[in-house]
Amino acid sequence: MKNIVLIGGSYGIGLAIVKELQAENNVFVASRTNEGLTNLNVTHIPFNVITDTLDTTKLPEIIDGLIYCPGSINLRPFRALKIEAFENDLQINFIGAVRVIQTILPNLTASKQSSIVLFSSVAASMGMPFHTSISAAKGAIEGFAKALAAEYAPKIRVNVIAPSLTDTPLADKFLNNEEKKVTSALRHPLKRFGTANDIAQMANFLISDKSSWISGQIHHVDGGMSTLLVNG
Repeated sequence: MKNIVLIGGSYGIGLAIVKELQAENNVFVASRTNEGLTNLNVTHIPFNVITDTLDTTKLPEIIDGLIYCPGSINLRPFRALKIEAFENDLQINFIGAVRVIQTILPNLTASKQSSIVLFSSVAASMGMPFHTSISAAKGAIEGFAKALAAEYAPKIRVNVIAPSLTDTPLADKFLNNEEKKVTSALRHPLKRFGTANDIAQMANFLISDKSSWISGQIHHVDGGMSTLLVNG
């Protein structure tokens, strides 16, 4: 069984990934709360990506996979964003991931071939109004992931999942009534918004040996939004 560490896996996409992985892997979830993890076969480690250093004594010496799930959806006009908003989005989405990877790098390199999965957004590749802060943070992840994948190949594979709008608690204000759901679905060529399971299945694939020849890639799980024109 592989030893997989999830950062922020107690709800939303993270929890869906845990449910996908916990039957066939040793899963360690580092998050602020263990809400949602009851009755799942996982080890929980209290951890805040902004304020804490991950306690490696609670982790195995060999880590085969790391999935970093914390994120934010901070959509506001540029003129209304203070520097602190950009800094906060960078801390949650990017700097937190860098700190975690640096902390457990010896554990990752101890594996025959480990895998890191990070999260970006369709907004990093498409110009979308009101996305300047989150697009900047997610763009940093994409550039970082490619450089890290090149530096540590073939020992560590690094891939990024870039979803579009996904039905999770984080996105609730964008999908909290039927009109918003219909509008959001129609923006995508496949005529629906994403689910946590859509993203979890891709994460499970990228962390597994089935993707052992894939690294340094940005995987757009976005209903076709980033590459296809909406017809009708």
